[in-house]
Amino acid sequence: MTRLTVLRAADYPRMPWKNGGGSTEEITRDAGEGLDGFGWRLSIADIAESGGFSVFAGYQRIITVLQGAGMTLNIDGLDSEPLLPSDPFAFSGDSKVACTLLDGPIRDFNLIYSPARYRARLQWIDVLQPQRFFSSADAFLVFSTAEQMAANIGEHPPQLLGKHDCLQLDNAENELLEVVLYAPRASRVCVLELTRR
Repeated sequence: MTRLTVLRAADYPRMPWKNGGGSTEEITRDAGEGLDGFGWRLSIADIAESGGFSVFAGYQRIITVLQGAGMTLNIDGLDSEPLLPSDPFAFSGDSKVACTLLDGPIRDFNLIYSPARYRARLQWIDVLQPQRFFSSADAFLVFSTAEQMAANIGEHPPQLLGKHDCLQLDNAENELLEVVLYAPRASRVCVLELTRR
């Protein structure tokens, strides 16, 4: 049995950061409430100024700049290369992390997951023409940065997504499903697959 949900950017609840230094729009998660109990969680953070990140012990993080010039991260005392829009970057939630903004505020897209509970695959793809692939992941998600795009998954009706909308497919039986993504103009899309261990 599969369940398809379209999550609209206008409806994402806003939550304070764990360290109180900013706020996050939560897109979706597998379970839990507040900042605890989830196996995986997707969110968009607004970073207005340079500063520290919250610690998420026992989790892995993958972060991607969505808007703004970008940032560098200092992770346990080591500086990253500049992270520019659409550059995903992975690091441990156990690490001590601080960011330095390159030129003003940014928004970023975050996957936080428990590697003890899930295997995760995150890909940013360019939809220049219809993209077709297959997935049997427990949770399959498409995050749109396009103003308009469409997704066909398995036998479900086609779904239209706007900017920062997210399509979530829960695939409890791990069926192998065909996925086709379309966009009227070249667009960047994030495809995420999360599979229980």
